[in-house]
Amino acid sequence: MRKREREITEPSEILAILDECKILHLGLSDGDQPYVVPLNYGYLLEDGKLTFYLHGSTEGYKYEVLQKNPKVSFAMECGVIPFEGTAACQYGMSYRSLMGKGTAKLVTDTDEKQLGLSILMKTQTGKDFSFNEKLVSIVNVIKITADSYSAKKRPLPPKTSAGN
Repeated sequence: MRKREREITEPSEILAILDECKILHLGLSDGDQPYVVPLNYGYLLEDGKLTFYLHGSTEGYKYEVLQKNPKVSFAMECGVIPFEGTAACQYGMSYRSLMGKGTAKLVTDTDEKQLGLSILMKTQTGKDFSFNEKLVSIVNVIKITADSYSAKKRPLPPKTSAGN
């Protein structure tokens, strides 16, 4: 990370980002062509190990790409607030973000699919849901095991009075 003063290492702050964000931008690589898709997610963060669960229809381009190359990247952001400055280069955005790399796999075990969907719904809604085999059979669940991740923030700049 280039700007170390923006790095977030406190586990509670990382959890806050994972809880506040609702969309994960999943980066895939189809040969020499990158592909990014926004998805809802669920997560587990245990002993510093981060796992994501994503879901979607039972077929599509992202699954074709994952079969060829399970290496992925991901990014998410929250708390985005634009701010102004007195000059163009002083304008910017306040935010908190998390990004990383990992390995994705299609979950085929019914019990793990049920678990992944329950985790996803808990992350997205704060509520507990359960899924029967019929519901699980009509969706795909992707599990991402993060190899590495980092979080950072850019706070709003301090307010200055006019003329300063």
